[in-house]
Amino acid sequence: MGKIKTYLKQSIQELKKVNWPTRKETIRYTLGVISLSLIVAVILGFVDFGLIRAMGAIIQ
Repeated sequence: MGKIKTYLKQSIQELKKVNWPTRKETIRYTLGVISLSLIVAVILGFVDFGLIRAMGAIIQ
């Protein structure tokens, strides 16, 4: 039981040292990730569409 207490105490101490992002930073990073995800989705959508059209042309 002593090891668990020590582990939890050390974990709390380490969490206090963490430099947590501000609300503004978190929002900016989140919007960046969403934007990048949408861009990648659009690019992959165009590639998929092109490959489907190419396969259709090859099959016929």
